[in-house]
Amino acid sequence: MTAPLLAALSPSHCPSLLTSTISASRHGAVTPRRGRRACSWSTARGRGGTVSRISCSSTLDDTPAGLITVAKPNYVKMKATVKVEHTDPSNRKVLHLELVSSDLDSRKEKTSIPGDAYYWGTDPIRGHEFLLEAIFDVPVSFGPIGAVLVENEVDKKMFLINIVVSPDNNESASVTFEGNSWIKPKSGDTVKHVFFPLKSYVPSETPPGVESLRESELKATSGDGSGERNKWDRIYDYEVYNDLGKPDIDDNLTRPVLGGDVHPYPRRCRTGRPRSDKDPSSEKAGNYVYVPKDEVFSPSDELEFLLNKGLMSSTPGLWTMLDTSERKSLSFPSFTAIDSLFDDTVVEQPPSTVSAMLVEMARKLLNAWRPASDTMEEALQALKGLKFEMPQLIASDRFAWFRDEEFARQTLSGLNPLSIQLVTEFPFVSKLDEKEYGPRESGLTKELIEEQIGQAMTVEEAVEKKKLFMLDYHDMLLPFVNDVRELDGTTLYGSRTLFFLTEQGTLRPIAIELTRPKGKPPILAEAWSQVFTPQQWDGTGSWLWKLAKAHVLAHDSGYHQLVNHWLRTHCCVEPYIIAANRQLSRMHPIFRLLHPHFRYTMQINAKSREKLINADGIIERAFSPGRYSMMLSSAAYKEHWRFDMEALPADLIRRGMAVEEEDGTLTLTIKDYPYANDGLLVWESIKEWTSDYVKHYYSSAADVTGDKELNGWWDEVRTQGHADKKDEPWWPKLDSRESLVQVLTSIMWVTSGHHAAVNFAQYPLAGYFPNRPTIARKKMPVEEGPDRAEHMADFRAKPEKELLEVFPSQFQAVLVMTVLHVLSSHWPDEQHMGRHVEPAWEADPIIKSAFQKLQDNMLKNEEIIDERNGAGDLRNRCGAGVMPYELFKRSSGAGDTGKGLPYSISI
Repeated sequence: MTAPLLAALSPSHCPSLLTSTISASRHGAVTPRRGRRACSWSTARGRGGTVSRISCSSTLDDTPAGLITVAKPNYVKMKATVKVEHTDPSNRKVLHLELVSSDLDSRKEKTSIPGDAYYWGTDPIRGHEFLLEAIFDVPVSFGPIGAVLVENEVDKKMFLINIVVSPDNNESASVTFEGNSWIKPKSGDTVKHVFFPLKSYVPSETPPGVESLRESELKATSGDGSGERNKWDRIYDYEVYNDLGKPDIDDNLTRPVLGGDVHPYPRRCRTGRPRSDKDPSSEKAGNYVYVPKDEVFSPSDELEFLLNKGLMSSTPGLWTMLDTSERKSLSFPSFTAIDSLFDDTVVEQPPSTVSAMLVEMARKLLNAWRPASDTMEEALQALKGLKFEMPQLIASDRFAWFRDEEFARQTLSGLNPLSIQLVTEFPFVSKLDEKEYGPRESGLTKELIEEQIGQAMTVEEAVEKKKLFMLDYHDMLLPFVNDVRELDGTTLYGSRTLFFLTEQGTLRPIAIELTRPKGKPPILAEAWSQVFTPQQWDGTGSWLWKLAKAHVLAHDSGYHQLVNHWLRTHCCVEPYIIAANRQLSRMHPIFRLLHPHFRYTMQINAKSREKLINADGIIERAFSPGRYSMMLSSAAYKEHWRFDMEALPADLIRRGMAVEEEDGTLTLTIKDYPYANDGLLVWESIKEWTSDYVKHYYSSAADVTGDKELNGWWDEVRTQGHADKKDEPWWPKLDSRESLVQVLTSIMWVTSGHHAAVNFAQYPLAGYFPNRPTIARKKMPVEEGPDRAEHMADFRAKPEKELLEVFPSQFQAVLVMTVLHVLSSHWPDEQHMGRHVEPAWEADPIIKSAFQKLQDNMLKNEEIIDERNGAGDLRNRCGAGVMPYELFKRSSGAGDTGKGLPYSISI
């Protein structure tokens, strides 16, 4: 073995493989020997256990002139082992490979050696993975292998996991080429797929032999705004959100385009589908939404997603069984009926509409699965499979949802801990136009607030001492109220909810203000507003407070899903992914740092555009804003989204929930704020890991500013991915290692910590929907209007019925519960922060050591979190019936666990 070739290889391990018969041309090119191949099966002992093998021999009927069957002098025999999923073992020749030198100049010398990979056996540990092998004769002057080009030779897609190239019979000296990519069938175009070794290079250090491949691979994945994409493309391009409506199906399903001056929004991945016949600004609806193939689930994950998708569409929500005009608006008749949806309830339930609904569901399922002669008793027995798992919150405390202290606690450690903010100014004044929306002054007066806090201090003192906090959805929601109220089965208010910080460090709700703006022409109704308080010592006041809470919870649920969840994580991250694949080579160290944080996000976003946020999708059917939901999301992006505020410390400071001290440390305004307490542990761990990583590849600010790929990526994120905000002055500049670390840490935090906080507790906290109703279907009975007297009479007669009619309908509740169960479930093979290590990280000793620090930090974080959850003085996370806050514990098993920290925005 000569020095140039050995320089390409780093020690690793690969299984013992069968050597195939090969032949070499005079120019060093290797091809399979022509003729008939006779094959036989056998088993052999290898590393990890028994391995299945296929042995093939060739009869050379038509050996062309010039071919030889033994390696010439000054050649080295090399072996490439390819690990794949999703292929047919009956295929003999599976892939065509080319080894590319990293040293030779393609303009002067032959820089690649072709060869074919044949099926050899199965992985001894992971039986669903198959092993292919190719043998090459490589000139000793060839130099290090800088890339492998791959073409599929069969008419079936396959998922390539990796390629290991080593000198034959010397597997300890091998080099691994990163895969994790789909290979299109032979019937696709003939563009070769390029795979680079695990060693990362900034552009200026690219080996000369692969410089052109690095550039051409980026060009191959970059769209130019033309052409319709097909499912095998790996092309990334930008488009506005013009695919949410279905105007060709129904005029009522027309939706405005999101993205542009009217409705600013981030960009999504372009599909190039034809435009609608009725609305040329929108794409036609179709059965397939394009996602670049490298963003699509691997085979094992694809199966898991299909299983979850089956659950979402068939059990227990069963769209077709409940989506009828009668059931869409049918309320639950009692809280007992709600409880009957869950396991661990009373065995004997009184007859109810819900039980009848479940019987019908069972009957229809039974008819689909079994002969018609089966009895109704068998159908009733099947009901057990249609029960929902009891959500963690209610399993701990059946009445938690009813208590004011739990309502307040969840603003700090619940599903949406990103909206609570410190009150810094009083009185409260709206910024909206008074002529259009009504009086700007709030009904939360000085006298009312001081009465509610027991005259303990003045409002001015409470503000100065940082004692008042608010959920403020007044100005955000008020512009949508009149439009939403024209829809059937929903209503909306602008709202302010005020809290007081107690001496125990907990929040106490003291007032809710609900506001209706002036009516739209020609109905010029006067604006209406009323304040509701918890300290009511009569039945009517007490029930009105509960109704007001239900409305606020619906507001908070909608803002959580449409803004803090969908917009700030899924939607805003997609442009980072598109730009990375267009501007950063796969051998770029920053691409490899970010890659696990982008895993499957685009695929999930595409599914969301099909089922969740689309016209008449789940969000529109079950959340208060209805068809105006995505316009609300756009308004929030326009008014509030800033990249520099997506960093956790900056977000806390902006909301007044933390103060930055002179030494740069943060002091939390509320000491016991579980989301912030634990989130800052994760933030600092990510930042330290990112800093170590960046410093390894960039020794100075000049290295950062001189990296053309890196700066091309960041420029494209701003000017194309977030084009509607491209001229904002707050965009960070990549002018130093520190600024690069801050940008990367912010992105990595959003995909991991931020998303985990707003996603993985959805079913544990909101699965019991009275705790977090997604919609308020009826206005307050005290609201001024011609039907007020009748409404009040019905409310006084049956206040519980009034609350049940405000809550989601049976259809809406079961639909949302099913979706939340799917969305907040962890997958068995999720890649968790500080646990999964990327092969490229492990291949570099310095990066591997830095990652070990991340692992250690994440383990320490878990210990600190466990200790905090057991501290009795931290009442926002520890107490009788109180759910511990575990969302930032890195590891989780499969299912709805209420904990776990994946790298990426995954479900």
